[in-house]
Amino acid sequence: MLAELQHVSKTYEQQGSDIHNLILDQISLAIYEQDSLAIVGPSGSGKSTLLNILGTLDHPSSGKVIIDGTSVDGLGDDRLAHIRNQFLGFVFQQHYLLPQLTLIENVLLPTLPFKDKAKQQNATQRAYQLIERVGLKNRMHQRPVQLSVGECQRAAVVRALVNKPRLLLADEPTGSLDAGNAMELGQLLGELNREQNLAVVVVTHSLEMASRMGKIYQLTSGKLQLMDKR
Repeated sequence: MLAELQHVSKTYEQQGSDIHNLILDQISLAIYEQDSLAIVGPSGSGKSTLLNILGTLDHPSSGKVIIDGTSVDGLGDDRLAHIRNQFLGFVFQQHYLLPQLTLIENVLLPTLPFKDKAKQQNATQRAYQLIERVGLKNRMHQRPVQLSVGECQRAAVVRALVNKPRLLLADEPTGSLDAGNAMELGQLLGELNREQNLAVVVVTHSLEMASRMGKIYQLTSGKLQLMDKR
């Protein structure tokens, strides 16, 4: 098992009152190697909160988050940063490429902590291979302003994969794309799930994107329910 949520709940206190809003209610979820999951639900249902907790970017109010067999509760910032850098990959609705850097320089940002020269060289070689895989070989020395939105988002996917994560977390990755680019990115994530021995969890409003994943979960009123894909 790559990751697990055990009875995870999340509440937020309303500003200026003692009222607590329950966003996630006793959610349990197990993710295994090469799983592909979509999480759908209405706006404000807590989909992004759930993904952030799974990615150790947020903390549950109660319950446990287990990554690669280790409970993350109580881990220090350095250890959590290491988990995010080495075990998890993140793709967001916006690509967050640095405008002053070229595509290849943006892709290699997660490799900067590497002190070992051989490891750095291997990561660079992998970056070139992935860039070619997603059809951006002729764009790798261009800056984000010279790329289309779809190309920037594909570059963001490569950046998320450059350190060989075992679990990719994508939060509305097609939200800023037109229909054609959204379909292309959805297909790419499905292919990379199979090719890279990679588990994928996608939060999305797009039923087309969700349909490309092996399982679809609905998040409503704080509860997560597996849907029948038929």
